[in-house]
Amino acid sequence: MQYKIGDVAHILGISTDLLRYYEKKGVVTPSKDKQNDYRYYDAWDINFLIDCLWYKNFGFGIPQIAYMVSDCYYGDLISVLEEKQTELMDSIHHQELLLRRIRQHCEQVIRVRDLVGKCDLSPSPEVVCFFNRYDTFYDNSPEMQKLAKQWLQYMPFLQRYFEIPLYPERVGGHQYSWGFSLAMEYVEEFSVLVKPPLIHHPEVECIHSVFKSSGKNAFSPKHIDYLFDYAAENGYTPSGNARGNLVCSVLDEGALTGFFEVWLPVTKD
Repeated sequence: MQYKIGDVAHILGISTDLLRYYEKKGVVTPSKDKQNDYRYYDAWDINFLIDCLWYKNFGFGIPQIAYMVSDCYYGDLISVLEEKQTELMDSIHHQELLLRRIRQHCEQVIRVRDLVGKCDLSPSPEVVCFFNRYDTFYDNSPEMQKLAKQWLQYMPFLQRYFEIPLYPERVGGHQYSWGFSLAMEYVEEFSVLVKPPLIHHPEVECIHSVFKSSGKNAFSPKHIDYLFDYAAENGYTPSGNARGNLVCSVLDEGALTGFFEVWLPVTKD
């Protein structure tokens, strides 16, 4: 029994273009009617095409499938299959990391709204960070551009990170700095080399809170004045720059609003 190309496409649920591609690569060799140039496939050809679909569902690319089905020795096939196993394992691991990260983010988003304006004592997370923006000005030096490009590849595992200097005059007079941070679990996962201008911040005792800021260019050190009030009222002395991250931006009371989690290092008086 012979079948036209359209019939085979319907039998296998694939396009005629793909059938022509497999023919071009020598996977199948349908006979041709010399009078009308119609292609005719037999059961032998369809068997090879089914093999192609088998491998396609493992995620092999079409050129690789053509090689595996029609031009691959036994040992080479084993090598290709083992390489695909490694690729799939890497992909599964990455998907597991993404699942962990989105769960972390979801938990963070869920809890921040109830923490707005409230203070507690909590150690700051251990992170590695760097800064590429001071107030509203970006550092566009070649070194910083290169570093930022490298770190953007870590999304969505990194976070938007800020610091508000305890003594602005000691850090060039700027009121705040922005950049990116990675939690240590991801620093280790991605084998990040920690050297300047990267900064490692260990856990330290802090006053912890969440504040929000609505509108363009509204972010200000004044948003955390209440942390210093809390410190004074409870016998703590601020001992380092306030640090934190942007958790999310959402519509809140009709305005686009950022929710920021913040830690202010302190010592007990």
